[in-house]
Amino acid sequence: MTRIATQFGRGSTAADVVRGIDLAGRRIVVTGAASGIGVETARALAGAGATVTLAVRNLTAGEETARDITATTGNPDVDVRSLDLLDRSSIAEFTEAWNGPLHVLVNNAGVMASPEAHTPEGWEEQFATNHLGHLALTLGLRDALAAAGNARIVAVSSSAHRMSPVIFDDIHFERRTYGPWAAYGQSKTANALFAVEATRRFATDGITANSLMPGAIRTNLQRHVESDTATLARWAAAERENANFWKSVEQGAATSVLLAASPDLEGIGGRYFEDCNEAEVVEGDGGTRGVRSYALDPAAAERLWDASLAMLAAPVLAAC
Repeated sequence: MTRIATQFGRGSTAADVVRGIDLAGRRIVVTGAASGIGVETARALAGAGATVTLAVRNLTAGEETARDITATTGNPDVDVRSLDLLDRSSIAEFTEAWNGPLHVLVNNAGVMASPEAHTPEGWEEQFATNHLGHLALTLGLRDALAAAGNARIVAVSSSAHRMSPVIFDDIHFERRTYGPWAAYGQSKTANALFAVEATRRFATDGITANSLMPGAIRTNLQRHVESDTATLARWAAAERENANFWKSVEQGAATSVLLAASPDLEGIGGRYFEDCNEAEVVEGDGGTRGVRSYALDPAAAERLWDASLAMLAAPVLAAC
């Protein structure tokens, strides 16, 4: 299988990769679009003419973002809807209210390296937010995606997937010691595996899904890392070694926008991208690029999907 290569790279911005592409008539949902790369992802797609829905927890911030995107792009077709990925009723309300086709779903929202916490269902919160919530949203929107004919799903993963595969015997840290980065890494591996299995399961509907590493970007996503001296020291060392270690937010959104809009990705699914190109499979602990094979393993992807469906079918413990 030939790796996908494009004319774009690490320094490309979201506006660069969408330039010349006409998305008029396309309807797109971007989760977590009130901050970070979600804003610039939505802005670039709206700038290309798409009708964009910002799916956000904070409606005030979302509405402010929508006004800003309309002002900067001239596109009035930017709306805001409430979505809390930790609340199954919120997800159901969002999906049940959706009418008509959906051409692109960008599963962008997430939390990073947060303190240990569990949902009423007993799910570890990073896994629940980054993976389970987006899976439930995708399943609820499947008919809308199928109605589009050639819909795409974009799953924002991370190079942090290297920190952990999915630990099927103890996904929710019920027996093992909790580690914020181990939990985050597991959830990001889950995002990549989701794209693999979604592409397989939804093939008859013409739906494809790909995952990506956006890069190192200074956003509110890092709010839980401010007191993590080891991580801050590691980032500082990386910055000293590479003056271009950090991307701008516009550069960080570029790969998401590429996967959402580029004609080069038509019919392509189940792959992992970084810096606007398909990543190479790299094993071992060295380096900062590439994707681990366990994040693309079809057997693990199928197992995760089935396990996740079982979780989503379980009752909320607090309601029992």
